Amino acid sequence: MMIRAFLQSFDFLLPNDIDDFLELAQPLSLRKSECFSQIGEVSNRVGFIQSGILRSYYYADNAEEITYCILFPNTLVSAYSSFITGKPSEECIQAITDVELLTFSKSDLYQLADGNIRWINFMRVMAERQYVEQEDRIFRLQRSSAQDRYTKLLTDQPDYVQHIPQRYLSSYLGITQRHLSRIRAQLAK
Repeated sequence: MMIRAFLQSFDFLLPNDIDDFLELAQPLSLRKSECFSQIGEVSNRVGFIQSGILRSYYYADNAEEITYCILFPNTLVSAYSSFITGKPSEECIQAITDVELLTFSKSDLYQLADGNIRWINFMRVMAERQYVEQEDRIFRLQRSSAQDRYTKLLTDQPDYVQHIPQRYLSSYLGITQRHLSRIRAQLAK
């Protein structure tokens, strides 16, 4: 089970901590284009992606969809700002492919943390990772060329990139679809 290996990578979690966590898991299947989280809803759950690809998007002032995050298997997913603040989400988390998740409610996660310092530590580490990932994305958008960003994505997720529609991929990379086509053509030479 991928999630068990993921949790075991946090060397401070004990086997019984992981068992307690997994007992709370609720499986969820999403078909392509279905949403895990909607704009305007309060996020009250976290999902662990077992298979498939999700994207997070929001609407720009001109009503254009901006894909700002693409999520792959073996990662946690949530409309994190909404999850923390309890305010309606400004993002939608949508399945790009069929997706299988294990979900955990906010109340269950907080109950685990209330009785176990290791879960508090886990939540802290996950928050820190989220911050670092967002900072890294901002730096890559500002410092790297579009071709470098695309090449990094190909290197990090070679098995999944071909499943992402070009419109989502170009939005995520901060470029037009035409520019992405040129990059792909250059790399194919």
